[in-house]
Amino acid sequence: MTFEKFESEINTLKKFFPIYCHDKHQNQFEKEYIIPYDNKTIKFNISLCEDCHELLRYAITRLQECPNEPKPRCRKCPEPCYEKEKYKQMAKMMRYSGMKLGLTKAAKKIKKFFKKS
Repeated sequence: MTFEKFESEINTLKKFFPIYCHDKHQNQFEKEYIIPYDNKTIKFNISLCEDCHELLRYAITRLQECPNEPKPRCRKCPEPCYEKEKYKQMAKMMRYSGMKLGLTKAAKKIKKFFKKS
């Protein structure tokens, strides 16, 4: 996968994990991630609980090792690399965060519409 696609996937994880973790868990702490890929590096800090940090590390490793070109959505992958339990955890987190992001965007559009009126 290209570096741009990899970076996009990492940015999605960076957006989704905090939404889920901050709503569902306690005891978050900030950790720095330095992720090498394709002779480049992505660096970021993120505040999550220990379980979510562990799942994020797992997801990043899976992304780094993805053999598919182009990378498919994990749920449509012909050869899934996620362990079944980790896949279920990721799907739950992505569903929750995706819904919350969608609702947040809809609420912003509605507020913006009524401010114009």
